[in-house]
Amino acid sequence: MYRLLTVFLFSIIFLFGANQKILSVEEAFDVKFEKKENSLNIDLILGEKIYLYQKSIKVKILKNGEKIDITKDIKQPKTTSYQDENVFFDKLGLNINNKLLDKADKIILSYQGCSKAGLCYQPLEADYILNPALTQTSNDETDNITDSLKTGNFWLVLLTFFGFGLLLSLTPCIFPMIPILSSIIVSHSENEKMSSKRGLYLSFVYVLFMSLAYTIAGVIAGLFGANIQTALQNPYVLVGFSAVFVALAFSMFGYYELSLPSSWQTKIDKISQNQSDKKGVAGVAIMGFLSALIVGPCVAPPLAGALVYIGQTGDALLGGLTLFVLSFGMGVPLLLIGFGAGKYMPKPGGWMDLVSKIFGVVMLLLAVWILDRILPSFVSFILFGSIGLFAGIYFISRKNIFIQVVAVVFLLFSLISFVGVYNNSNNILNPFKSAASHSNLNFQRVKTIDELLGVVAQEKDSIVMVDFTASWCIGCQELEEWTFSDKSVQDRLHEFVLLQVDTTHNTDQDKDILKHFGLFGPPVILFFKDGKLLPNKIVGYKNPKEFIGVLDTNGI
Repeated sequence: MYRLLTVFLFSIIFLFGANQKILSVEEAFDVKFEKKENSLNIDLILGEKIYLYQKSIKVKILKNGEKIDITKDIKQPKTTSYQDENVFFDKLGLNINNKLLDKADKIILSYQGCSKAGLCYQPLEADYILNPALTQTSNDETDNITDSLKTGNFWLVLLTFFGFGLLLSLTPCIFPMIPILSSIIVSHSENEKMSSKRGLYLSFVYVLFMSLAYTIAGVIAGLFGANIQTALQNPYVLVGFSAVFVALAFSMFGYYELSLPSSWQTKIDKISQNQSDKKGVAGVAIMGFLSALIVGPCVAPPLAGALVYIGQTGDALLGGLTLFVLSFGMGVPLLLIGFGAGKYMPKPGGWMDLVSKIFGVVMLLLAVWILDRILPSFVSFILFGSIGLFAGIYFISRKNIFIQVVAVVFLLFSLISFVGVYNNSNNILNPFKSAASHSNLNFQRVKTIDELLGVVAQEKDSIVMVDFTASWCIGCQELEEWTFSDKSVQDRLHEFVLLQVDTTHNTDQDKDILKHFGLFGPPVILFFKDGKLLPNKIVGYKNPKEFIGVLDTNGI
């Protein structure tokens, strides 16, 4: 009887609780700011059975980089007593006189509420930009792409983004994937004649899963503001992925063979007995997926435009499709390489052993290239030079003319790398320039959004440039190497206040700054004039001529 009563009581409690719908933060709290002629109205509309604690209400303004609490100067409506606490139900309305907001850049509302169902929400914040410095008045390249997604013809939009992908395939983002795919094709050629059909098939699988990775990462970034590619650029992931390339390299050197357990392999062989063209594609798919996330993280205007569109509209279908065709367009050169390698690759033989070792060296170089994002530049140059030197010496004695040419290339690569050490270069893209000659521009590092806005407010009589960068960002290295070192660019930026936000470690502060400006990752450059954010920003790499063109467009 006691058991039955207990079950009955718990059933009643469960059924009662099931009817108490727990609202999401967005459903529970809707904050609206409205600027009037002499005041600012804040309306915090509460969901059903939601209440606010009066003691949690804080109103602060950001002025000259400093937060000032003005809560006590604001008249609040009458509260209701609930569970011995002063609370607000239904709606909280605040009217703030402009005198309190004089010369403020931003107003910040802090609050905490609970539901009668028994859930209390985490403390929340909402802010409103008072200074026009933080609003844009016209569209830049990224905004135009976003608008085209909202208004353009569906098929035309997809075709356009495929074209964008073809253009992006010419950037350094895709280059590291070429030796990876080539090594895959070589490894699949050791026991059978590689045909153009087989090479194209392997390339298609690689590009397909590369595109899926870009698409999934992009949709998540657009919907939730969490950039997976950026998050994966941390030392632990990079060291792990670099170790994978080292393991692949030594496998190609012949020290061991990477394979599945024999019992698994037997089952797979039985399944694929009559489907020989499908063997081994799982590894190709995995490598394509991971390569997109870790080897080639890039941000360009078409990609940024698609991410902004997804974030603004929540339309993951169209946004995801555009990201997919964009990524597939980027992979077209890889498809051509696979087709060509399959068509022109000689029959399996002794030469395959040497070619496998060559690609083993390339795998080692890729491992170092990945670690360069966290290693001092001189260490990377020493590793590059040493690998190239030993590889060149090893291959130069071979009788095959092709192998000897490759050996000479390795030796030249080694020489150039050691020149980078001698010049104390800090950029692997150009070892011939010393660190001192890269740029005469002096950037001031800022770490928080409040610090950044404070400098913008203090320097409102100057032009402020904010450079978002990261050590793993290829486009950022190109800007540093080719654009910021250009004399004409340096002359134009001579009187600018130069700020830099380093997002290498993807900290919460980094995420806050990126989210504040609606950005998804570096390289991005913003410009402020008279304390106002100018309409045209730079996304991705721009050469000196294009960079100066953006300055001209902004009238600075």
